[in-house]
Amino acid sequence: MRQRYLALLTLFASLPAGALTFQTRMENIAWTVEGDQFECRLIQPIDGFGSGEFVRRAGEQPVFQLRSNSNLLGAGSATLLAAAAPWQPGRGDISLGAVRLARSGVLFSSSQGQASRLINGLLEGRSTVVRSYAGEAGRPMEVRVLPVSFTKAYNDYQACAGKMLAMNYDQVRQTQVGFPGGGIDLDAAARARLDVVLEYLKADPTVNHIELNGHSDNSGNRLTNRDTSRRRALAVAEYFKAHGVPEDQITVRFHGERYPLVKNNSAANRARNRRVNIELDRVVPIEQPAAQPVQPSSPSTAPAAEPAATAPAAPAAKSS
Repeated sequence: MRQRYLALLTLFASLPAGALTFQTRMENIAWTVEGDQFECRLIQPIDGFGSGEFVRRAGEQPVFQLRSNSNLLGAGSATLLAAAAPWQPGRGDISLGAVRLARSGVLFSSSQGQASRLINGLLEGRSTVVRSYAGEAGRPMEVRVLPVSFTKAYNDYQACAGKMLAMNYDQVRQTQVGFPGGGIDLDAAARARLDVVLEYLKADPTVNHIELNGHSDNSGNRLTNRDTSRRRALAVAEYFKAHGVPEDQITVRFHGERYPLVKNNSAANRARNRRVNIELDRVVPIEQPAAQPVQPSSPSTAPAAEPAATAPAAPAAKSS
């Protein structure tokens, strides 16, 4: 206990004079891991401020985000540091450069490289520090994410990341498969790419439309090239349908040699142009107005007709 308080005194002695620091008391620090197939988060709540979070999307490396509903640091520039631990004398702080602070919400997102160095620092006992002079009257302010219990939480975070999809929506929504050897058959690389797309489609049912655009090089005549591009797009469509994608969610287009990626001036370039582009989308179905039920016509009950009034009988004529 005595060593802990000495460490804290050393920590505060190392701060800029008059700095206001936001951090959670060491005995209250609790990392949490949240996530699913699409994203994992490793979070340390920061008392009186918000949270520091390592956020990893499927198919990407993590970034570090600082969150606050009311940014007491102020908007503007701040310095991101992997700060040396007080109980490790001889080590200096590692400056990871400037970040730009927003006013609320996600105050900033680091680069993936910065986040990697912050994670390594936390594993070594360093604190993640955001230092700003943009607060009230230029008073230096700091937010600290402390390394207490980080290793166990990071292992849980890695386990979460191991269950994520290979790609996120931004990565998978526009992709392509190639036919580098010519022909119309899918090779192993194309099938592997399509399997990644299928894995995403199964995980995210909101993606409900696939557009396939077939292309060729210019090695044949235009009619032949157009038919080849059509058959390549159909080969991809058949692969999707064979793996459970409804046919009505697939649109097939084919363009022959009209839209090359690169000039058809070498064998390597022609191989690149033999491809099918795949575009995924979320299409909101158009709701048809519900048909109004036809009310059965009931026989109308007309009011009973009043009996016709009987005219008074004319007086009998007198015979003359």
